[in-house]
Amino acid sequence: MAAWRQAGLNYINFSQIAAKLVRQALKAEFRTAAAKREDSSVKFTLWKDGKPVTEKI
Repeated sequence: MAAWRQAGLNYINFSQIAAKLVRQALKAEFRTAAAKREDSSVKFTLWKDGKPVTEKI
């Protein structure tokens, strides 16, 4: 069993912690560029009968 699983984490939590520690370990000149990649966004699309569902408001 993976160490992160034994610690009670799922893979997403483990990877977020690891990425944060790597960014903190970078030299200052590289840290600012890495900080820009820290933010991310997720888009969810509902699917029904094999097609994306769009709601018109």
